[in-house]
Parts: sequence; structure tokens; C-alpha cells
Amino acid sequence: MDVIDLRNFYSQPLGVVARRLINRGIRTQWPQASGLRVLGIGYPTPYLGLFREDSERCIAFMPAAQGVLKWPTSRPTLATLVDEFSLPLPDASIDRVLLVHALEMSDDPAGLLREVWRILAPSGRMMVVIPNRRGVWTRTDKTPFGHGRPYSRSQITELLRLTWFTPSAWSEALYVPPIDGSWFLRSAGAWERVSAGISSPFAGVHIVEATKQVYRAIPARRQRTRLIPALDPVLVPTAAPRRDEAVT
Repeated sequence: MDVIDLRNFYSQPLGVVARRLINRGIRTQWPQASGLRVLGIGYPTPYLGLFREDSERCIAFMPAAQGVLKWPTSRPTLATLVDEFSLPLPDASIDRVLLVHALEMSDDPAGLLREVWRILAPSGRMMVVIPNRRGVWTRTDKTPFGHGRPYSRSQITELLRLTWFTPSAWSEALYVPPIDGSWFLRSAGAWERVSAGISSPFAGVHIVEATKQVYRAIPARRQRTRLIPALDPVLVPTAAPRRDEAVT
């Protein structure tokens, strides 16, 4: 989706409710980010406000195919347009990475996650907000969660392990159906409490936290191997030319 479409969705009542419910799930897993370096990828600006005040730095990267909007609107810009497969950051430089409207929109989600793995610190954590394949929100294209490729829980787990991440926490949000009626949206909190209590599988989005797999390095010094030939070398003498082969 275009960045203008995303902005317009979050300015509508349905988008305001979605933002509030997803923010609640993010805050549950990441209660604070004091002194940490936080990066959002995709269209994360509706949710980065949770960390902007107490983090060391908080920036947003938006893919070139989507476009970029100024964020925050009344302060110096903290958002920029990037190539999602070549992020302009050094290795292991970020403590927290939040992906929203990113994996399901990407042409190469595995390539994007490997780039996130590169910039994430060894003790860092990544959180992905991604549409649930079973959810009602993926059945309509009037919300951003109905665009791109939705994922089941097993598909997310396989993708994370393929790209050297380990899932560490799971939660869901958006149990309320995507209906614009104001009277219906006022009951969104009740929908969330009841559906989460009965472990309903029809949530609109998965909220998945993952840690970076850091493998033990191969030692630089290796044991020297002595090669012993199986056969002794034999010198083959060169035959002397015969007299009748001499050139006259």
C-alpha cells in the first residue's frame, strides 16, 4: 500500500481503534525502552510513540516502494526512505526493531529479516506485527491488514528460524471485526478481553517477539595435520635416444 493510504487508515475511527489495541499488545511485551536504540521498519510511526520519549534514539525506516512521510510532524524528522535490503546502519547497532506493515508487503521477507539480523545487537530483540491468516481482518481490503501475504503461526515460526531468529513471545490483537460503526467500535475492549480469555484463533494480527541466534565462532587456530604419502616416490629414468634415431 502507498504511504498515503496507510496514513488515511490510521486517521479514521477504525484505524484509531486498531492502533490502540495493537499498542496495548506491544506495550505488554516491551514495557519500556529506556536508554535503548529503537528502529521501526515498514509503517511503524503509529506505534513508535510508545518509545520515542524514553529511548536513546527512535527512528523509522520506510521502504522505497511504499514512500515516506515526515515523522513526527512537529519535531525534527526521524523518518527516512530506505532500501529495505540494504539498511544504512552498521552491524549490531540497534537494540529493538519493530516491523509493522513490512513482512507481508515485502517481495523478499527472508531477505528483509536477514538484514534486520545484521543490524540487531546480539542481545537485541525484534517484534513483528503481522496479519493472521485465520483472522477476519485479512478478508477485507479496506484495511492495510487485508493487503499483502498473511501468515499462520507455523509459517511465521518457519520463516524466523530460516532467518536465524528464535520466537520468544507470542500474543494476538484485533479480535474485534473491522466494522466502522461507532457503537461497535466502543465494544472493542470487551471483544479483546473475551476472545483473548478463550484463546480464539481468529485474531486480526500476530504480535511476535524474537531473539537473534548468535552462533559460536569457529576457532581461528586449527590443528595441523601431517600428510603421510601412501607410496614412496620412484624416479623413472629417461631412456637414452637410440643411434638410428640420431639426426644426420
